[in-house]
Amino acid sequence: MDHKKIFQTHLMDIHDEVLSEGDEEDVIKNEEKVEKHLNKSTKTREIKRNHRSINRQVSLETGFSVLNRERKGRDDQRKVLTRSGTSLGGFGLEGHKSDFSIFKTKSTLSKQNSLLPRKLEKELESQKINDVDDDSVNASVPAGRYFAALRGPELDEVKDYEDILLPTDEKWPFLLRFPIGCYGICLGLGSQAVLWRTMATSPATSFLHIRPAVSFAIWLLALAVLIAVSITYILKCIFYFEAVRREYFHPVRINFFFAPWIVCMFLAISVPSQLAPHTTLQPAIWCTFIVPYFLLELKIYGQWLSGGKRRLSKVANPSNHLSVTGNFVGAILASKVGWNEPAKFFWAVGFAHYLVVFVTLYQRLPTSEALPKELHPVYTMFIAAPSAASLAWESIYGEFDGLCRTCYFIALFLYIALVVRIKFFTGFGFSVAWWAYTFPMTTMSVATIKYAEQVPSIISKCLALGLAFMSSTMVSFLLVSTLLHAFVWHTLFPNDLAIAITKRKKGREKKPLKKAYDIKRWTKKALTKNSENKDTSKNNG
Repeated sequence: MDHKKIFQTHLMDIHDEVLSEGDEEDVIKNEEKVEKHLNKSTKTREIKRNHRSINRQVSLETGFSVLNRERKGRDDQRKVLTRSGTSLGGFGLEGHKSDFSIFKTKSTLSKQNSLLPRKLEKELESQKINDVDDDSVNASVPAGRYFAALRGPELDEVKDYEDILLPTDEKWPFLLRFPIGCYGICLGLGSQAVLWRTMATSPATSFLHIRPAVSFAIWLLALAVLIAVSITYILKCIFYFEAVRREYFHPVRINFFFAPWIVCMFLAISVPSQLAPHTTLQPAIWCTFIVPYFLLELKIYGQWLSGGKRRLSKVANPSNHLSVTGNFVGAILASKVGWNEPAKFFWAVGFAHYLVVFVTLYQRLPTSEALPKELHPVYTMFIAAPSAASLAWESIYGEFDGLCRTCYFIALFLYIALVVRIKFFTGFGFSVAWWAYTFPMTTMSVATIKYAEQVPSIISKCLALGLAFMSSTMVSFLLVSTLLHAFVWHTLFPNDLAIAITKRKKGREKKPLKKAYDIKRWTKKALTKNSENKDTSKNNG
């Protein structure tokens, strides 16, 4: 009733033409009472509904919808780019295509941003804050993430349910598509230069009458390819250093960072007599190539030794033999320059770590990541280390003695074991990774020639000739295929998806289901506990 009177007086006062001062004060008081009453009634209705309101503010400049704080936490979880790599994470809108700035070097990126207008620079900063959080390119990707997200001979193919940071529907810049694995080509050609120089100078193959000009031509070709690959990859380091960091953290590709120095040592060992008439090389050559190799070796072997996320049992793969084989190649070059003690040191380091890698890969420890089947072609790396160890021992001590032959026979057995399982090496598309076949095969061929020198017989000479022919044929085939894919079909360097994976998998990973025997064991424990509780309750009663 009181409220009706209040409303009546309120309506009557509005229609008054002139109000006195006392009447005005009464009207104001009545209006305040009405407002308080209405506010109370609306609050009680909102509490009954229990409905959370969402405040939307639309920006006229950008058109983005900014939700209130209740939705802020959920929006932060949706910052991963879609598989196409063209969406702005969390908002589901199309971004700028061909935007590869996230992999550019920080210095070059800052210079480009300084030349932009201020408004565009603000937009880039806001986009950078929204898009890059947990999946930052600058942060290192865990080693297990590469095994979980990638597949293929060199872990270079993204699995179907994974997302990447770059678009897949367009071709990336050439430097981004140029992998560190291209040094495998240099390894193949450099080892061939060593092989043909050995065949031209060895008494075991003197019946072939190979001219030194052949090895000289192969040496020049290997040197030219090494220079071209090195210049290209240096440009990648300058302009796309973040992509190089991704390759460095890759559990397979990190081993190819040893390849440039191994190739240089190969070329120094097989340098033609036309360029170096003296039999003894300068020690400075060995120091120039072995110092960066040794520093990188300390870093990698330290991770294996100290444990952690990149311990050997977690990242072990056949490509690790490449980091071990360089010790033996360095020992050979050290003996060539006349430094036998450093040669013995590197031989001991290489042999110790070869045993560790060999046992780790053979045992398949439960803590190690399961290697996919497509990685089997790189198993030819098993041959490289023991054959190079035998060559290094022969170069240091000057004879193919018992230990040298032991390493050689280990390599020979592994070679035969892989040849028998030829099905592992079929059914794969051509890629630069195929050059991994040639380097171990060529090293084995050179070791067989040295063995034929110490044990001259028809069998040893035929074995040396057969292995040399197989390795040279493989190199010739891969060289022709590489030229066709590069200059005719233009398919040699596809988009390098391996460097564009996210740091974490999008969405929450499902917990694995318990196995049947685990469930049975759990039910048995529950039943025994219930029976024990019942017995205790009866005794207490």
